[in-house]
Amino acid sequence: LKQVFNKDKTFRPKRKFEPGTQRFELHKRTQASLNSGVDLKAAVQLPSGEDQNDWVAVHVVDFFNRINLIYGTICEFCTDRTCPVMSGGPRYEYRWQDDMKYKKPTALPAPQYMNLLMDWIEMQINNEDIFPTSVGKCKEEAL
Repeated sequence: LKQVFNKDKTFRPKRKFEPGTQRFELHKRTQASLNSGVDLKAAVQLPSGEDQNDWVAVHVVDFFNRINLIYGTICEFCTDRTCPVMSGGPRYEYRWQDDMKYKKPTALPAPQYMNLLMDWIEMQINNEDIFPTSVGKCKEEAL
């Protein structure tokens, strides 16, 4: 089990919200509603008086964390040898393009593709221009 839970190999650190911030409070509300058996439609509805951009950002980060955990549990079973193609079944092949190292859509083994994808998503989440962490910054930019 130690090998499965080696965070340097399988898991990325969970993105966290700073305690005491508005997003931390929204995150707590999200967790409470998802764990209480509440109707999912009501759980994702924008709470009254909250900024829509902040609410969406909280859900994006939570979704990333959950997908990261799922990926972390299966990545040791999908190697370059066992998963040589990133595909969505026999009819779809995904190719990576990032306009830096991969200027054209490039076929990659699934683990390489997934690592690049998770890195790219994490980079977007950490980008203050896309996901500002300052309270109310989304509100100011929307004006």
